[in-house]
Amino acid sequence: MSSGLIDLKPSADRVAALLPNVDDSTLDGPTPCAEYRVRELLGHLDGLSAAFRAAADKEFGPLTDTDPGESTPKLESGWRERLPERLDALVASWGKAGAWEDMNRAGNVDLPAEVMGIVALNEITLHGWDLAAATSQDYRCDDETAEILLGFVTQFTDEDRGTTFGPALPVPRDAPVFDRVLALSGRDPGWSRPGT
Repeated sequence: MSSGLIDLKPSADRVAALLPNVDDSTLDGPTPCAEYRVRELLGHLDGLSAAFRAAADKEFGPLTDTDPGESTPKLESGWRERLPERLDALVASWGKAGAWEDMNRAGNVDLPAEVMGIVALNEITLHGWDLAAATSQDYRCDDETAEILLGFVTQFTDEDRGTTFGPALPVPRDAPVFDRVLALSGRDPGWSRPGT
């Protein structure tokens, strides 16, 4: 565990490990996020990594004040090299105890820092799974992260899910913890790329 409240490194490392195996031929393929193709999902991961790093550093401005839902993410060239660096910077910034103190801002939303850190963890973990599923790669979330995220996603009722999550899907109570997280976030744990 880092000096922060929660260690984002396992999830960030999982995302980074997927990137070398993302073939250009899959960039226009579908993902579990119906509104994103693989290229938009990667663009979203690229942008949110920078935004949540800025949030941890209390570097409020364009990176933290832009609503990600305002436009479709664009995948800029150099993403294969840039995204791992942004993920490392994200982990380092949230590894500082001060990142978890006071109020914070990301996506044009203000939240207590200890909540924003969990939102950051949720974003990179779930979108990491989205990327793995969309590119037919293995993805195993560690138990500690899965338990943290289960506590987070179970807080949302159908009324206050908004655009954060899709409608919760049914899942057996004895399903693996991360499968329950996926289902409660509106994802089908069994989703796979068409044709695979």
